[in-house]
Amino acid sequence: MALTPEDVKQFAHLARLGIDQRELEPLAADLSKLLVLVEHLQAVDTTGVEPMAHPASASLQLRDDVVTETDQRETLQAPAPHTQDGYFLVPRVIE
Repeated sequence: MALTPEDVKQFAHLARLGIDQRELEPLAADLSKLLVLVEHLQAVDTTGVEPMAHPASASLQLRDDVVTETDQRETLQAPAPHTQDGYFLVPRVIE
């Protein structure tokens, strides 16, 4: 299916899109190529092909909530210039 620049102009009007007159011809060609691709995809015989699972119906694989690493807070905070009660202290930036 080949689209004309007038078709693209009409689609743009319906979608409330502003398209420059110079862009109509290349856009019509690109959209026509896209429609040819869709026609090719629709021509493929998919009988017997099981539909893929939809992501919304998938269940999450949750892991057990267990500690897997050791506490390294003191080692990681050792190079910090200022800490207090296990937190990094930084200069106030908002008054």
